[in-house]
Amino acid sequence: MIITRSPLRVSLGGGGTDLPSYYREHGGFLIAGAIDKYVYLTLHRTFVSDLIVKYSKLERVPSADQLEHPIIREAFALLGLDGRSLELTSMADIPGGTGLGSSGSFTTALLKVLHAGNKHQISPADLAEQACHIEIERLGEPIGKQDQYIASVGGITAFTFHPDGRVEYRPCRISEETLFNLEDNLLLFFTGYSRSASAILKDQNIKSKQQDPAMLDQLHFVKDLGMQSLKALENDNLPEFARLMDVHWQRKKVRSTGMSNDRINEWYEYAMVHGALGGKLIGAGGGGFLMFYADDKIRLRHAMREKGLQEVRFRFDFEGTKVVTQN
Repeated sequence: MIITRSPLRVSLGGGGTDLPSYYREHGGFLIAGAIDKYVYLTLHRTFVSDLIVKYSKLERVPSADQLEHPIIREAFALLGLDGRSLELTSMADIPGGTGLGSSGSFTTALLKVLHAGNKHQISPADLAEQACHIEIERLGEPIGKQDQYIASVGGITAFTFHPDGRVEYRPCRISEETLFNLEDNLLLFFTGYSRSASAILKDQNIKSKQQDPAMLDQLHFVKDLGMQSLKALENDNLPEFARLMDVHWQRKKVRSTGMSNDRINEWYEYAMVHGALGGKLIGAGGGGFLMFYADDKIRLRHAMREKGLQEVRFRFDFEGTKVVTQN
C-alpha cells in the first residue's frame, strides 16, 4: 500500500493573479502558506481485474478511461496507466469547496501516489506542472496555478508567474518569532458555506481575457498588495500585514458579485470590532473560511463562537506533497 498526503493552503496576498488569463499578459505574484490539514490518497494492488475508486462516490470500472471522476481519469491518462487491478481511495481533513485549495491538493496527492506506484521520483515543480496541466489545460477549469504549486512545495512561499508560463518560487524570509506569532494569531473560521471556485473565477477569467479595465485595475492592485504583504512579513511587521489583508478584502468584495454576501459581511465587521486587525475570505470567495489576524485572539474566538462559526486551528506545513507510507 502507498499513502500520499498533500497540504491545503491559505492565501496570504496577491491571490487571483495566478490565472493564465491575467499573468500571460501582465505577470502574476502571490504569497501562499501550506497548512497542516491534508488530502490523502491510498493506492494498493488487488486480486480483481477492475479499477476500484473510492471518494464521495464508489466507482468500479474495467479501465481508467471509463471513470466518471474527471481528475482521476485524466491523471491515469496523462501517465499512460489503465488502472487495472488497483484500488484508489481519497480522504480529506476538510471537505472541498471551502476555499483552501482542495482540488489542487487532491490532484498533486493523486499524481504523487501514481508516480510512487510506478516507482518514479518527481520533483515538486514537475508535480505542480502536471497537476496544472490536468486541471487547466486538459479539463479547461478557469483556475490559477497557486493551489497546485503551494501543495507541492509547502511552506510560506512567494510565487512569480511569468507571461511565458514559467513559475518561480522561493520561501518567504520570515524570522522564527514572526512565524510563531503568525501561527498563533492567524485564525480560521468556517462560514458554513461551500461553493465552486470555478464558478466564482469564471467571471474574473472572462473579464481578464476581454481586457476589462476595471478587472485589470483590481488585479494590478491585488498584485501590488501581495508584494507589500511579502515586505511586511519579511520586515516582521504583522500589524501592517493584517491591515493589507483588510485592504485586499475590501477590494476583493467588489471584484465579483459572488465574492461575499450579507451574512459574511456581518461576521467580518463583527470580528473587526472584537479583536481582529484584518482578515479576508480565503479562496475565490462566496463561502468557505474567514481568516483573521487577531490582536486579541481570545476575544475574537469568543465573538465568532457567539455567531456560531466553528474555528479550525492550524500550523503551517513545510513538507509539501509527500509519500507517507510505501510498502
